[in-house]
Amino acid sequence: MSLSRFDTLLVANRGEIACRVMRTARAMGLRTVAVYSDADANARHVREADEAVRLGPAAARDSYLKVEAVIEAARRTGAGAIHPGYGFLSENGPFVEALDEAGITFVGPPASAIAAMGDKSAAKARMQAAGVPLVPGYHGNDQDDALLKAEADQIGYPVLLKASAGGGGKGMRVVESAADFQAALDGCRRESRAAFNDDRMLIEKYLTQPRHVEVQVFCDSHGGAVYLFERDCSVQRRHQKVLEEAPAPGMTASLRREMGEAAVRAAKEIGYVGAGTVEFLLDADGSFFFMEMNTRLQVEHPVTEMITGQDLVEWQLRVAMGERLPLAQDELTLSGHSFEARLYAEDPAQDFLPATGRLTRFALDLAGAGLAADKVRLDSGVESGDEVSMHYDPMLAKLIVHGADRDQALATLNRALAALDVQGVVTNRGFLQRLAGHPAFKACELDTRFIERHEASLFAPQPYRVEDYAGAALIGLDQLARECESRSPWDRHDGFRLNAPHTIRLALGDPAEANDSEATPVVVEGRREGDADAWQLTIGGETLTARLERLAGDAVAVTLNGHRRRLQARLVDNSLVVMVDPQGETRLHWRRIDGIDHGHHEAESTLTAPMHGTVVALLVEPGQAVEKGMPLMVMEAMKMEHTLTAPADGQVESFHFAAGDTVGQGDVLLEFAAEE
Repeated sequence: MSLSRFDTLLVANRGEIACRVMRTARAMGLRTVAVYSDADANARHVREADEAVRLGPAAARDSYLKVEAVIEAARRTGAGAIHPGYGFLSENGPFVEALDEAGITFVGPPASAIAAMGDKSAAKARMQAAGVPLVPGYHGNDQDDALLKAEADQIGYPVLLKASAGGGGKGMRVVESAADFQAALDGCRRESRAAFNDDRMLIEKYLTQPRHVEVQVFCDSHGGAVYLFERDCSVQRRHQKVLEEAPAPGMTASLRREMGEAAVRAAKEIGYVGAGTVEFLLDADGSFFFMEMNTRLQVEHPVTEMITGQDLVEWQLRVAMGERLPLAQDELTLSGHSFEARLYAEDPAQDFLPATGRLTRFALDLAGAGLAADKVRLDSGVESGDEVSMHYDPMLAKLIVHGADRDQALATLNRALAALDVQGVVTNRGFLQRLAGHPAFKACELDTRFIERHEASLFAPQPYRVEDYAGAALIGLDQLARECESRSPWDRHDGFRLNAPHTIRLALGDPAEANDSEATPVVVEGRREGDADAWQLTIGGETLTARLERLAGDAVAVTLNGHRRRLQARLVDNSLVVMVDPQGETRLHWRRIDGIDHGHHEAESTLTAPMHGTVVALLVEPGQAVEKGMPLMVMEAMKMEHTLTAPADGQVESFHFAAGDTVGQGDVLLEFAAEE
């Protein structure tokens, strides 16, 4: 690992982490260089850098993962050091070795340390030798399917299958029974090969209600090593973190010291240098077990910065220049509490499918929400007008807050989430609000299956509220009215009559019940009153005088019986997505029931792609009889697999795509014939 002073830093990454690293680099007086793919030619990290160099086409393997192209970009721009961010090349030992040969400083650990922790099985053995407690499991080199199955049977279900070279939740499955093992193993191997070009697996006993607690460690090249306390990252979905906080709730001083010292032992065992995170599973009895070490800066590092007052990227850069750690262990102090919420372009109502599109607005109004700028931080890789691509991880930004204690920090988080204005792309913001406001989360009843255990309440239909349905109906009525006005009145079939009130009837309901014949929608009747923006609504036996005022972007002001509310609304096909502060997001399926019924469709005989992506595998043969819910095809998008299942009993008549093909959102994937 090269160690030298440098005045130009190349950031070999994209999105929010590239922007965040460059922010500190500029503050230290360093010149910054960005790299980009064709999909990111006008991305925010490119716009903010002093220089930017194209690496190649959109696919990461042809751009951000091309070691030679990244090194050549550093040579062309005179960059003496490369910061890898996280993901991509951040834990790639051969990349670090290539930088050493080129005389370029890597802002991170030596290749030997990456290799020691990159092989999860070998890492477990070294940690055991260093006295770091381990979860029972199999970490051997023999990867025969039958042997792995026998080891899982011996450990006892449930077990956790993990890619030996993995991270970020990829190549990972919880296996509940012996009958599920082979299918889970096949899926893990596919994901692991695609993400890491390595399909070796390890098996661990799956603890049913553990907490995920990790310790931030830092080491320099002079033998100095400290831990900067811990973070609780228990709230996850698909093994990926959603909400993180520091310090961990309920942590005692003795347990903090014990875990911190174990983490430092782990780092020293492999000759670590730089920022690293040692991840533990913490059981209810206070026992903890080593999971893995991330040999890079973590996504959630800002919560540690908030409670310690330290800039961890600055520490990284100074250590990479050969300096000693800025502070010793007894000089580090912990102050207050911090949360981080990860904002993703994804649809929680559609099993968290990744979303793409253009951000028509992306802003955080702190002043309007009465929040102090030093208590709220938004680490973002996007701005209004930016395009969200299908090619990369769907995380848009991280919202980080600080408070004197956990309750105060949580209250600030809820207000900041409500103040975050994101329009044009479906996001998980409403879901984050439900998580942060959940009584069990407030009560610190945390474990890694939190979302799974509280699925019923987190995904429950929103309670019926006259004002919410009235507001949604008013937006739908306005849209229909504008469509009608764009056509000749003689071509209209919507109930419009000369010299008569303009009346439209709508049915609104939960999207999950849109095709449920027994679901009872809410019927709203709207009649034009006077000017174009005024309506009289009848809903649930109640009549309201309503007015709609269009504001910037997707924002509107709805006035019901003299009560004016500002909200954001987005029409997505036959759904209305309405964000009302502070209640959060309401999603309603809508259709006309007075003349033209836009919601009625015959049963479709095709299955369409729910997002842009790549076909990974076809799981049945054309003509094969299948049952409802049976897996038919596997797609991959934004580094995660998605399985499409049969909508009914029947058979697949033909596939339109083969494994390896790229498909666009809405493309017809196959022809399906349902049983009569």
